[in-house]
Amino acid sequence: MNSMTMARIYLTEKSAHMEKLLTLLHEVEKVKGVTVLRAISGYGESGEVHSASLIDMSLNLPVIIEFFDETKKVQEIISHLQENIKPGHIVSWPVDVSM
Repeated sequence: MNSMTMARIYLTEKSAHMEKLLTLLHEVEKVKGVTVLRAISGYGESGEVHSASLIDMSLNLPVIIEFFDETKKVQEIISHLQENIKPGHIVSWPVDVSM
């Protein structure tokens, strides 16, 4: 079995990176799997809490983009992403993928 890695990128909905990143991961890099998660609350380095009530879900909420693939490929992608994503907003870890 090949060594696999999961990567997680923390952004916000208003971030200009999200659409470009999804296109890159899907169309260019063709990673094995990508998931986008929209949070209902969270905060980052600014300490400002972003949250929404059930009434209004259109705020600038936290977004998590997860993707996985072979370790070498993920490391190369992360290396390129670090040019445009703030330090500390990308995490990764080894995973076992059942096939």
